[in-house]
Amino acid sequence: MKALVLAGGTGTRLRPITHTSAKQLVPVANKPVLFYGLEAIAETGITDVGIVVGDTASEITAAVGDGSKFGMKVSYIPQSEPLGLAHAVLISRDFLGEDDFIMYLGDNFVVGGVEDLVREFRAARPDAHLLLTRVPDPQSFGVAELSASGQVRGLEEKPAHPKSDLALVGVYLFSPAIHEAVAAITPSSRGELEITDAVQWLIDAGRDVRSTLITGYWKDTGNVTDMLEVNRLVLETTEPYCDGLVDEQSDLIGRVRVEKGAEVHNSRVMGPAVIGAGTVVTNSYVGPFTSLAEDCVVEDSEVEFSIVLRGASITGVRRIEASLIGRHVQVTSAPRVPHAHRLVLGDHSRAQISS
Repeated sequence: MKALVLAGGTGTRLRPITHTSAKQLVPVANKPVLFYGLEAIAETGITDVGIVVGDTASEITAAVGDGSKFGMKVSYIPQSEPLGLAHAVLISRDFLGEDDFIMYLGDNFVVGGVEDLVREFRAARPDAHLLLTRVPDPQSFGVAELSASGQVRGLEEKPAHPKSDLALVGVYLFSPAIHEAVAAITPSSRGELEITDAVQWLIDAGRDVRSTLITGYWKDTGNVTDMLEVNRLVLETTEPYCDGLVDEQSDLIGRVRVEKGAEVHNSRVMGPAVIGAGTVVTNSYVGPFTSLAEDCVVEDSEVEFSIVLRGASITGVRRIEASLIGRHVQVTSAPRVPHAHRLVLGDHSRAQISS
């Protein structure tokens, strides 16, 4: 069995961060979100992995390499432009051959991994097995309609009027039957080859399509809000340790990870939080659910429930929260100006001003 990991999207919902960085490499608790997916695949015993890459191919290949650090062999499959998930399967035909495979979207995060799902698929070998979860806004996802007995009856991609609240999670398992399906469908109104159309083709052809409803945690980390929420979730499992320098005037409270070469001076860090290698925190407060990447500077500032990427600096800022700050960004305090009111009042006017 093989794995196909999709890492070619443009990440428009994470701009401007993704103008200069691959969305799959934005870190969660100081580790790229793509790595969590690769680790989950490795846990299943799958070692032959194809990664579909686009404009950010050089970044992805530099970060993942040949896959040996994950215990796998990685092949890279170029996609000229993002033309849909089914298109990614279509162009990966030579790599996939006649093997069963798991398709994993590289910016998705599934708590608990996919080991049980792969084991179930290997035992039953349906033509497709989908992962579903209930969502409050199904019109933003691929949506599945189930029969009374729980069989997958129909699929729609981002429907205006969803027939259920069951969204497709970005993890799919397929037999080689999917190749006939992706070759048979035509582009949707969005100009893409939709994987929902391909699976619907299998259903219409009477093939065996099954699903599992997950009750655990899943996020598509395609926007800042979801990135921060996944960061929070991962930090909840952080084990405290300190490989850096923390002076006697500083307090580390709760689950705080201080990585090698980091320094904390006259500051308070309230966990769960992680201070990246080479980062220096001085005269500051770092609050819960904050990840400071490597080589950052936080001075005379407060930051909480935020992700700060490599080389960023925050200086003299009273409070930052619920923020995603990019690489080598400089955040400073604004010049202080006198508080004043400018008025043009006519004759016999009355004005009330709060002092």
